[in-house]
Formats: sequence, structure tokens, C-alpha cells
Amino acid sequence: MKRLVLWVALAVLAGGCRGRIFSDLPVAGNAQPIVPALLQAGDNRLFLTDYLPQWERADSVTSAALRIVAASEDWSQFVVSAPEGAFAASFEAWSEGRCLSVAALGGARNSGAWAFSEGCRGHEVFVRMSQTPQQVVALWQNCRLPDCCISRTDSGVAISLPGDAADADRSWLRLFAASDSARFNDLFIPLEKGRPVLDAAQLTRRDRQAQVLYSLMIDRFQNGNRDNDRPLDWPDVLPQVDYQGGDLQGITDRIESGFFDSLGISTLWISPVTQNPRDAWGLNRNPFTRFSGYHGYWPIYTTQLDDRFGTPDEFRALLDAAHARGMNVILDYVANHLHIHSPVLQAHPDWVTPLYLPDGRKNLELWDEERLTTWFDEHIPSLDLQRPEVCGPMTDSALYWIAEYDLDGFRHDACKHIPENYWRMLTHKMKTRFPDRDLWQIGETYGSPALIASYVRSGMIDAQFDFNVYHTALDVLVRGRSVRDLARTVDESLAAYGAHHTMGNITGNHDKARLVSLAGGALSPDEDPKLAGWTRTIGVGDPIGYRKLALIQALNCTIPGVPCIYQGDEYGEPGGNDPDNRRMMRFDGYTPEEQAQRALTRKLIRLRRSSMPLLYGDMTTLALTDDVWVFARAYMGDFVVVALNCSDRPQDVGCILPDGWCENPKFNANFGAGFGLSSDGRLVVELAPCGFEILTKTE
Repeated sequence: MKRLVLWVALAVLAGGCRGRIFSDLPVAGNAQPIVPALLQAGDNRLFLTDYLPQWERADSVTSAALRIVAASEDWSQFVVSAPEGAFAASFEAWSEGRCLSVAALGGARNSGAWAFSEGCRGHEVFVRMSQTPQQVVALWQNCRLPDCCISRTDSGVAISLPGDAADADRSWLRLFAASDSARFNDLFIPLEKGRPVLDAAQLTRRDRQAQVLYSLMIDRFQNGNRDNDRPLDWPDVLPQVDYQGGDLQGITDRIESGFFDSLGISTLWISPVTQNPRDAWGLNRNPFTRFSGYHGYWPIYTTQLDDRFGTPDEFRALLDAAHARGMNVILDYVANHLHIHSPVLQAHPDWVTPLYLPDGRKNLELWDEERLTTWFDEHIPSLDLQRPEVCGPMTDSALYWIAEYDLDGFRHDACKHIPENYWRMLTHKMKTRFPDRDLWQIGETYGSPALIASYVRSGMIDAQFDFNVYHTALDVLVRGRSVRDLARTVDESLAAYGAHHTMGNITGNHDKARLVSLAGGALSPDEDPKLAGWTRTIGVGDPIGYRKLALIQALNCTIPGVPCIYQGDEYGEPGGNDPDNRRMMRFDGYTPEEQAQRALTRKLIRLRRSSMPLLYGDMTTLALTDDVWVFARAYMGDFVVVALNCSDRPQDVGCILPDGWCENPKFNANFGAGFGLSSDGRLVVELAPCGFEILTKTE
């Protein structure tokens, strides 16, 4: 606490926050924002590495507002006692007289308590708030600003940026606040040389909130080198589940042709590249077929590149080509299981979880009942990663790919079936071994926001795919569920993961039936989508399916998170579930509807990537019915208004803009909807059936 007093004294002597007040920071732990601690009333047992993954110990952990006691002698674990109700506080982790701060938040997030950045003047940032906050925590990087840097205004607060920020090419300001009854949304403002970033052109592939992700399956994307084609060509393996020739060279060819640039993609997620078996496994009875390992999810060698996809030199060439064009590449990695022919399992057959439960049942596909031990299939046993002797070598295998290749992170398979100690060990190793690499990790977990969020920590994984938003949006468009449920689900995600999370907002993936076929009615949500894909040719059905696909793409591009496009969804590839959702990618021969869909997807992505409000803006709902949702995102005095009509009939929707937003009444309707804005701030938008509009301010 003596150090905090010194910071305040220095700030006052320097005139507010304009002096250098953070000149003696810890070496490690400040490269990315620390995920806040969401605390329950009462005692909360926390792990230091969940917040500072490079710190194995601390001298102490302190707080001016919370009671904290050590749970281990080295402070690697500690207990934070939190009060009832809403609050915004922080705790400080100390090492050798220096500290970093972690925001500590309690109570429910209330959508009626909102805050957004109004603008800046000189070195001050102004924040408008819907009600008076009792507690305000402002962080520059992961350092709490002293109270003298925060002043009250008639409409909210003003934050004085520290002089330290002027020396940083990229840093960030975050703000957390609470009133007596509610916790506000958090604010995130990227800074360049100490000034708020106002132009999206200043952002790079390292700015995580600015990502747009494209997911592809290597074998089903493009065949760039026919010399490595090795299909099984077995009579009991149907062509749909045999190797079809896609490879790393094919991806590189598409990168260099400008395919991804033309869409506006900034991050590629490629399917697993580890060596898979050379024979067939599994069994489908209708129709009868076994399966090749074309998908990559049956690893035999965890540190060997599958020669059917390419060579190490071809992999490095892919990464070089992507980075030269400002794109990241993340690798899909499988940690949950190994193929039974893996040399690792041959040497250590006891490294797996039990196949049989005490009651005699086989522990197969018990996704929730036996979440951390269940097997996906008998030929891919789950590893007992709770054991250190198993977890250690498997995390080292993952690190091999980061060490040998200039990858930008991982997409992790089956996260919820892997114990937390694996994620802590892996991320600790990544952060300590590669402290200068900006590595982003996104995972796959189906379940409640609480379960999903339990993995989203600075010391575990950065984000997960938000299947709850996807499933709710699909139900709204296919089953007629209320749009209110969609808004509620998005609010739940913002409360669980933060208002500026990088959770993945998806149009689909390699395990989902194609959205356009469900939306167009060619595939019923109540039938078996895998069986349907095997037994009939599935198209789109009603062309309204394209409009509904575009509507979900518009949602994904306008809410917080990272928009994710599964290969083919940019033009509306139809199909059932696996393997029908893994048809070979098409790059030409599009129908007029597919051409229009691709153009619309491209326009949405480019609008997203060029708009600071859509990347960093704070979100508030303006109007909501069972059919229509209108919301706004505001950033540094700029804002956009998004209107979504999820019904099959036209809608005229009205709303009142917040105070101060009508000084410049000029808007641009980016997708052709009619609209009107009166001088008193009433906005009316005319929406087509299953239509949307994104209104942006004009000068």
C-alpha cells in the first residue's frame, strides 16, 4: 500500500496524471489486459496464475476495498471476501515492491446502468453514465489509476490519461464502475501514443477486438499439390468421408490470390495438422461406411505434420504469406484424446480415463454426466489429463507447434472435457517460454455461460465460441422464438465474459448442419441432420434462407465479440450435418443468390472492420419486441444504430436516441432501408421481412 501512496503523491506533484507514475512496473504480466475477477458474495478462492499466468508466486495480494488472505504460503492461491450487491474494486498483486492490478467485480450487470465514451480533449477522456456511480476503477494497461486521475462531471466522469501512455505504440484504458444497485458495462479504449484510437485504419492484426475469423477444413478447402493426394479408396469408405485432396499449399494459393483479403478476413482457423491414421475407423450403418481421418481429429503423432496435408516448409510458407497480408493463423489442436495406435498410448496404456463406469456402462459420449472422463469413441480414448505425468507431456506437445511454427495461437477442441489444470499449465508455459509472442487462444465448450466463462481467464484461454448466442438466434429464425430471448442471451454473454470480450460469434462450424438449409426449410430442425445429409441431396429450400443467414451474419458483425465465418457460409453453402457440411469448398460457379450473399457478407465484414463503434463501442438497447431488436454501439462520440427484423413481414420500428446523440442528425443507411429522424431524437426505421439496417453517422 505504500507504493500506492507514492503513486498518488507523484501524480499530484506532476499535475494530475500527466507525469510518469508507472515507471517501475513488473517485467511480466502487462502485455494484454487481465481478465477481471467476477466475485460471488462471500469467500472466493482464486489462483494467482489465472490472472497473472507468468507469476508463480507473489509477495502479497492486497486491496483497499476487499479482505484478502493467503491460501498458500507463496500467495499462489488466495481468498477474497466479497460483499453482497454490486461493486467495482481491484486487488493488487505485489512482487519486489512493484504491483499490477486486477479489476474485481461483484453483483449483477444491469443493462439499465450504461456508460459510453463521449470523446476526448487533450489528455482527458469523457464518459457519459446513465446514473451516478459510487465506485469507479480505471486501469491503464493493468495498472490502477489513482483517484486524482478521475473527476466527476455533470453527466459522468472524466479520466486523465497518464503521461506513461505517450511512450506506448499501443496501450489501453479500461473503466469499471458500480452504483448502489447495479454494475455498469465496462469500457475499453485502445490508445496509440497516449491518444484514443479514433480511426480503425490504425488497428493491426494484433488488436484482438478487430479480428474477423474464417474457419476452414484443410482437406475440404483446396487441392494445391496433387503429389500428396493419398485417398484410402477402400470399398467400405464412401467418398464423402475419404480424403479429397485439400492441403496447405491450397490455402497458401488462396491467400496469395487475395481470396481472404477480398472478404476482409484477419484471422484464419485451420483444422488439425497432426498425423492421423492411414486406415479407416468408426462405423456408420445407414449408409454403411467407415471413416478416414481426413478431418484431423484422430491424432496418432502429436508433433508430426500429416504428410497428406503438406511439408513443414509448405506450412511455414502459408504462415509467411498470411502474415505478409496482415492476417493471423491459429491452429486447431486436439488435447482431449489420442488414437489407440498412437505410440504414446502404446507406451503408456494407463494414461487414459476408464472406458467402463462402476455401474458397468461404457463411458462413451456422456458429455455432461462424465464431462471430464467420457470417450468420444472407442478408438480415441480420452487422456487422464488431471494427472501431472500426463498433462506435462501433452502441454509440451502443444508448445511444439508454437516453437516450430510462427503461429498466432490455438483453437482448442473439446475444452469442457479437459480439466482446468491442463489450461493453467499450457498457458503458463506459453506465457513464460514465449513472452514476446502475442498468442490468442479460443476454445470450444457447449454449456452454460458460467461453465464457458470458467475457462476464460488470462491464465487459461482468452475466449470461446458463443454457441448460446448462435443457438438462440437460430431458434428465433427457424422456430419462431421471441427476439427478446436473443437480446437476453447476448446480455447474459456480456455479463459473463465482459462488454469487450473476444468470444467467437459463429454462422456455423464443421459440427453443425448448414444454417442456410435450416433457415430455408430444406432441412427441418426436428430431423436427424446427419441422416438427412446421407440419404438425400439437401439444398437451400425457400430463398428466404439467404436473408436469414445474412441476418445472423449482421448480428455477428455488430455485437461484441469476433465474427466467425465457416467456409462456404459467406455465399450460403447448403447441407446437412457431418459429413454433408464438409463438402469441398467452391470458389466459382455461384448462383445469382450465392453471388449476392457473398457480396453482402463482404460488405458486412468491411463495415465492421472500418467502424470503431462496432469494434470497441459500448452497447445499449433502444427498442425491443418479439420480432425486432434495435441497439446502438457508441465509442468516443461516434455511434451506430443496428436494427434487426426477425419476422417474415415488414416492420416500421421507432426508438428514442439517448441525450446528446442528435447534435448531428445525418445518417447513412448502409443497406438501403428507409428511415427518419426528428429533432427530438425519435428515429424510425423501415425494415423488410427478415431484414436489417446499420445506420452510421456521416460528417
